[in-house]
Amino acid sequence: MSEIPWWSLPLVAAVFALAGAGVTVLMSARDDYVRSRAKRTRRWYTERRDAYVALLTQFERATYRLRSALETGQRMPGPYTYVDEVGPALMQVRLLASGQVRSAALAVHLLLEKLYGERPAPRAGVDPEKSLREMLGHVPLVMQQLEAAVREELGIQATPPLPPVDTSPRSLRSYLRRGVPLARTGGSGDDRVN
Repeated sequence: MSEIPWWSLPLVAAVFALAGAGVTVLMSARDDYVRSRAKRTRRWYTERRDAYVALLTQFERATYRLRSALETGQRMPGPYTYVDEVGPALMQVRLLASGQVRSAALAVHLLLEKLYGERPAPRAGVDPEKSLREMLGHVPLVMQQLEAAVREELGIQATPPLPPVDTSPRSLRSYLRRGVPLARTGGSGDDRVN
């Protein structure tokens, strides 16, 4: 007769069943966490990218409007026009962006606000239109700093990723088809393909 009590087999089975159920619940919770974290990361990236694109578009429109008004001799748009158009996009960036992007966006905003606002009296001997053109010429330079900060925050690379490296082992036939001599492949001169 065996010295194992009759109730030990059902007890061991129940312990292993509970352990299996516990592991299943833990793995399911871990997978849900990873999935939700990936979704949050994707949403974070999308929200910021959309906000930055909207703001850069508004800045470009404002710059173009100033430049075309200056070149055609039309009346310059008022400051409220600029604030009404750029304000919502700028507020969204101010809420979502990191400190570096926020300060670069505010630098562009302040420069454009000066151009749309009251024109400061230029120094004696300086043409007021020339002074305005010089300030307008600084806008693309400040915009470049904003674009660089956005690229850094979003991790946008200027170069495309490298193609994947082929690590599959090559057969002797593939080297012969390409015309690579056998000495380079490490094969001996006696290797012949039939």
